[in-house]
Amino acid sequence: MSKLTATPGQTVGPFYGYALPYPKDNELLAPGSPGSIRLQGTVYDGAGHTIPDAILEIWQPDSEGNIVQKTGSLVRDGYTFTGWGRASVGNSGVYTFTTVNPGPTTAGAAPFISVAVFARGLMNRLFTRVYLPENEEALAKDPLLSSLDPERRKTVIARRDPDGGLTWDVRLQGEGETVFLDFHGEDADGNAQGDEAGGASK
Repeated sequence: MSKLTATPGQTVGPFYGYALPYPKDNELLAPGSPGSIRLQGTVYDGAGHTIPDAILEIWQPDSEGNIVQKTGSLVRDGYTFTGWGRASVGNSGVYTFTTVNPGPTTAGAAPFISVAVFARGLMNRLFTRVYLPENEEALAKDPLLSSLDPERRKTVIARRDPDGGLTWDVRLQGEGETVFLDFHGEDADGNAQGDEAGGASK
């Protein structure tokens, strides 16, 4: 029996954004819910221009560090935290999510949010992370962050806003380019392969 191979990636084209968004897709919980924050930022291309039609997806644990492991991540019932969201970038290049501060998944770990970026011209989505800016000790011990020089490290650490929210910009190329991660899919048992555990590709 011949072995099936994965369908190769291709650029998303100009119309993908019409089918992927759905109501409240960027609300991992309802705005105004206890503990809710806004994660926002701008997506830039290599020339420093904003990108008006990118899509970002995020996955994260809840505020206690628990990872949602049941089906229903598309559910938006106003109170259930699903751990997954999708945000379309507007004409100004800005995205927003309503979510919570992720907790550490293990004691002493640096909390972070996993991010995937889709945009025209990308043959495959890009994977990265956004870390909370607090807890310098945990950030210093993180395997991914400790493998980067200080200037590159800054590209995956959010800024805390006065209202308690987070701001984190994505730069696809050029000066200040965001660190992106290699990700090779899953094995037969559904385990992540590649560098979601820590290696940077750029």
